[in-house]
Amino acid sequence: MKIFQERLIEQRKINKLTQRQMADYLKIAQPSYIRYENGSAEPSLENLVKIADYFDVSVDYLLGRADY
Repeated sequence: MKIFQERLIEQRKINKLTQRQMADYLKIAQPSYIRYENGSAEPSLENLVKIADYFDVSVDYLLGRADY
């Protein structure tokens, strides 16, 4: 899901976070988080919600179903 990857990277960079910091927040290994950004893995529903909450955006935004 290309839009998810793009928005995830965009939000991480806007918030000046490293991949390590995001992985630590999600309590997952850094390589697991990197796979979210490169599209080789998708987050669990629980982690998807955590990501949206952290960046104060909707899950729909992250998934490309809304533009805000």
